[in-house]
Amino acid sequence: MSEESRDPARQVEACRVCGGADWQEVVSFGPLPLANSYLDPADSFDDEPRHPLGVVSCRSCRLMSLTHTVDPEVLYRRYFYVTSDSETITRHMRAIAELCVGRFAMPRGGLVVEMGSNTGQQLAAFRDLGMEILGVDPARDLAAIATGSGVETLPDFFSAATAARIAKEYGRARLVLGRHVFAHIDDVGDIVRGVRELLEPEGVFAIEVPYALDMLEHNEFDTIYHEHLSYYAVSTLSTLFERHGMRIVDVERAAVHGGSIIVFAGRDDASWQERPAVAELRRLERVSGFFDDATYTAFAGRVEHIRKTLPPLVRGLVADGLRVAGYGAPAKGNTLLGVCGLGSDDLEFCVDTTDLKQGKLQPGAHIPIHSPAYGAQHPPDVYLLLAWNYAEEILRKERAFLESGGRFIVPVPEPRIVSAEDL
Repeated sequence: MSEESRDPARQVEACRVCGGADWQEVVSFGPLPLANSYLDPADSFDDEPRHPLGVVSCRSCRLMSLTHTVDPEVLYRRYFYVTSDSETITRHMRAIAELCVGRFAMPRGGLVVEMGSNTGQQLAAFRDLGMEILGVDPARDLAAIATGSGVETLPDFFSAATAARIAKEYGRARLVLGRHVFAHIDDVGDIVRGVRELLEPEGVFAIEVPYALDMLEHNEFDTIYHEHLSYYAVSTLSTLFERHGMRIVDVERAAVHGGSIIVFAGRDDASWQERPAVAELRRLERVSGFFDDATYTAFAGRVEHIRKTLPPLVRGLVADGLRVAGYGAPAKGNTLLGVCGLGSDDLEFCVDTTDLKQGKLQPGAHIPIHSPAYGAQHPPDVYLLLAWNYAEEILRKERAFLESGGRFIVPVPEPRIVSAEDL
């Protein structure tokens, strides 16, 4: 077997939405480790795998796509991302369940299938509303946790074949849900076709994805990592669904994860009428310059600005004798550290609430991850807020740290230092 055939990263040639091949280059970060490949402590990391990480934009449908895809077996079978238990996300998941059930008049006992269901918290919210639930997640450890908690979960990738099996064994679904997982999928056409056949005639497919407009406008470059294959807008998703026998009927914007959209689609033969919000966002995308090369060139310039300004800010504090640590160890934080070249010489440690990450090292940066209790016992002078998408909640939670003289660096959309006086 050749070296090339063993490489789990494959270069993207054709657009996965429209099949086009006229790409605009947006950003290239070079080879970086997988953002969720947290490491055990070791004497050397010379053999740590790295894969190309960059983004291009399809000039036909304006899908923003990674330049390379990594084999999902490598990415997901052993997975460290666990759905956040923050109050922000807990409220959001309850709101998602209430929105879907209420807006689309879903009867009690209807089947809800979630792809990429993680440990089952979102499905539990649907169960509380009287729905039957079934999860699908390829991470065997997380699927086992979910099933053990009472949320039946198939340890598999969702696909058209999986959808057909579910329809046969469990019946057709009133709702198929994909929260922050659809952007991780390469063969999206297969998924949409499979969902169409799994849904009841008046069933709904709901996906939540980071909104490409928010990513561009707010400089959220750290949401780019190997799992996030695609960055979507409503116009792009309309193209995708219409090519595979479905159509968008409604859309909601949400503040989570730096700005997301919840897109609702039905079969093309269903009776759902398109709500005005769909046309409104398509118009916003058109007038905002989403289809113009200049928008992506400007985004790349803003990314380069952070790349040049954040490291001197952190290292200047360290040179002044201050102790700097990371707050949160999310996947996006690993992109930010890798792009900016920050590591264990700059940050003493990171704190994170995820048990699976504690005791590990961050990929690439090799910064040790500890519990929040460790951070409270060994408080730094400054935290670099890697989990900036929860900034409001975290700053409120850490008010005592700030009032004792501690500070936070919020890196996105523009590096800034926050102290108690700023609250």
